[in-house]
Amino acid sequence: MATTINILQDDLATLNAGGPAFVTLGEVMVRDTPADSERLERTRQVHLSMAGSEFTLAMGLQRLGIDTAFVTRTPDNPYGWALRDLARSQGIDTSHFCWAPRAELMGRLLYEIGRTPRRDAGWYQRMHSAASRLGAGMVDWRRALRNCRLLHASGITFGLSAHSGYEHNYCLEALDEAVAAKPADCLVGVDYNYRSTLWSAEQAVAVMTPLLQEHVDVLITSIEDMAQLYGLGAGRYSAHELVQGEFGRIADDDLGAFLEGVIARFALTIAAVTIRYPDSFEQHRWESAALDSSGNYYRSEQVRPVTLCDRLGGGDTWNAGFYYGLLTDPEPSSALRKGVNVGDAMTLLKQTLMFDLPMVTRSEVQALLRAQAQGGGKRTDR
Repeated sequence: MATTINILQDDLATLNAGGPAFVTLGEVMVRDTPADSERLERTRQVHLSMAGSEFTLAMGLQRLGIDTAFVTRTPDNPYGWALRDLARSQGIDTSHFCWAPRAELMGRLLYEIGRTPRRDAGWYQRMHSAASRLGAGMVDWRRALRNCRLLHASGITFGLSAHSGYEHNYCLEALDEAVAAKPADCLVGVDYNYRSTLWSAEQAVAVMTPLLQEHVDVLITSIEDMAQLYGLGAGRYSAHELVQGEFGRIADDDLGAFLEGVIARFALTIAAVTIRYPDSFEQHRWESAALDSSGNYYRSEQVRPVTLCDRLGGGDTWNAGFYYGLLTDPEPSSALRKGVNVGDAMTLLKQTLMFDLPMVTRSEVQALLRAQAQGGGKRTDR
């Protein structure tokens, strides 16, 4: 029987002393979801909610007890105020919001939830959004990062420049400033999060590769993105087979070889991967794994089933749980174990809830961790 991870006993006061221990930047969109199960073109009733990769992650960590700050550029109008109020209601530091003129756009996501066999469908409206022009000179990064232990960004945010047709990448320039101002012991994490609806594979590789090689310590990604964009295989599975989905559950040796390839490709300290197995629209299975440059390896003890209510935000919520492990456990091997397990519990709970944001509690996560430990086997270093 696996040992239960007890997050309720973690001492977070020291970690949070002096300011947010986690800081991230990015865009938040207004999400429109039909409230009457109609198609988007037919509905006259929509649920409005907030959606954004980095914001979801920040909220997940904040709800786990780690103080976070979210940095964005948003219009000075009711939608921007709604975002500020939502962040503040969760305890997220909004003191580094950059306010754009009220007539500028807030990104938008139009989203239909599918049912088997109909897939879900989404439409971005993010060109020229206020957040896409979060650039250099707008944020006092030294102040924002004064207590930061982990600075995070997503490839989605850097894709906004190509999506909008800008000549240079404003958000990348903002991150460059942040990296230059961060404390020496602050890790930099990135979720690759490739979106073909924002930029081409060639554009993504041209921006993300030097960013990862020069600045990033922790990379979270998917098998499919690394196979498609970089030709990385997983042991006996070729990149082509991975892109085509021609594989079942990947053996430990093959998954470890994949993560080793990711670490070597980008000179990382830690690489993590999340794997979703969609059996139908409503029924998925989930697992994840992480490897560090010292060879410490941990994989989910089981492939866990989940009955979906809404999958959006699931990966970002996993990121929050994984970072929780890295931030609260100083021992590298057990930090990976803790991060994978807390991440899995967080995302499984979140995906049973509507909309993107992880409205789960520490006690719910702890209860699920305890239940999972009662029936799983323990994985150790490779």
